[in-house]
Amino acid sequence: MEKTCCPSYTIRLRAGDFVPSKEQQRVSRRMQRFVDGALDVKKAVEATEDPSTCASAFNEVSSLGTKETSSVTKKEKNMGDHITDYLSEQVDNVIWTCRESGQFPCSVQLPKASVKKVSQAKRKLLVEGAENLMYSSNIAFQIAATIRQAQSIVKDASQSAEDNPLPPKIIAEKLAASLDQLAKTNGLSIRACNGHINYYTAATQASSNKDSHIATSSQESATGREGCSLRNSSMHPKRKRRRLEIRLKRSSFDPEEFALYKRYQINVHNDTPDDVSESLYRNFLVDTPLVPVQPSGDDRVPPCGFGSFHQQYVIDGHLVAVGVIDILPKCLSSNYLFWDPDYAFLSLGKYSALQEIGLVKENEVYCPSLQYYYLGYYIHSCSKMRYKAAYRPSELLCPLRYKWIPFERAQSLLDKKSYVVLSDSVLLQNGESSQPLVSGNVMEEQDDDNSNNVLIDDE
Repeated sequence: MEKTCCPSYTIRLRAGDFVPSKEQQRVSRRMQRFVDGALDVKKAVEATEDPSTCASAFNEVSSLGTKETSSVTKKEKNMGDHITDYLSEQVDNVIWTCRESGQFPCSVQLPKASVKKVSQAKRKLLVEGAENLMYSSNIAFQIAATIRQAQSIVKDASQSAEDNPLPPKIIAEKLAASLDQLAKTNGLSIRACNGHINYYTAATQASSNKDSHIATSSQESATGREGCSLRNSSMHPKRKRRRLEIRLKRSSFDPEEFALYKRYQINVHNDTPDDVSESLYRNFLVDTPLVPVQPSGDDRVPPCGFGSFHQQYVIDGHLVAVGVIDILPKCLSSNYLFWDPDYAFLSLGKYSALQEIGLVKENEVYCPSLQYYYLGYYIHSCSKMRYKAAYRPSELLCPLRYKWIPFERAQSLLDKKSYVVLSDSVLLQNGESSQPLVSGNVMEEQDDDNSNNVLIDDE
């Protein structure tokens, strides 16, 4: 009987180059909505966020700005609250994208955005053209102040004036540029004005029918769309915020962690209770050959030190996930993750990976050599490991030449052939061959000795 072998490659990425995909951004937003109390926990279903289906709600509220009324009805007020909540969430999403792309510091916890409706009385006091001003946010001032305060803590004499944080005006312009297309989709225009983000009605609107809240050129919006998340959100009670804590601790046995691990293995991987003993758990995820290194106060060791760690994810005092990681002078290595099956809808595997990449970025500030995030082994033929390649731009290590090959180049090779000596194949693609080439059979023989491939759920 012929033996089947699955070649494995070490996979890594430079944390500073990481660009989150749309799916990875959705995972972060889902967690934020859960913490904010906006996600339906019982149904475990993400709230609908399709701006094109909510145009009627935006146009309905925008039309209120042209009415000469002394009071606002309760229905109109509730709708206005939902609109500002929605706009605030969109600003938060853009801020998160700017943070992940490096436009804002990754190590700084930025404030939540708040978009507020501008009263008609205040609009009359502003400059000409402000009569169409509907909403405004001063989040740029808050971001600038937060960054300035954080930088003042770590600033030293060697820093130059170029390290000064962006002024509110520039921050507002960055955010407005990203938000502009979304605002237009919803019948609004957006402009940055002296550090403020302002939303305007796209055109002066009027209504002569007291029973109608909509008077726009797009009359189909008056039919109302049942899928609008803003309208549906009025059916829910006041949101209850949750507290999410991410704690990094040295690797040690913790009864609460073991109980979670046991529940995870039984429910997710269908292990029997006898398969999940304390001794096996200790040997697998607690005991470590790494000698702990404490912070040295210089740029050689980050504030957390080096060694093996457990990163705990705690929601309202309840342990929901534990990431087992090693922090070394040049990388953070992700070893394993176990989580509470009741929180599977949060995609904690993906969320923890994003947090670990962020941890590398934060500590690189203190320890410049710490730049890489290792995701363990990658097996191209194993569907459960394909998720690792979603964190880009990543590299695969050729186990024979010990050269790192960009995944984009390796992928096409692995799609065609199971056994590939990556470095030699890339040389052949480039028309180069400075070393004797090795056949795929050698890789198959070498892989027989590899017994450390651990499948880690991507959820």
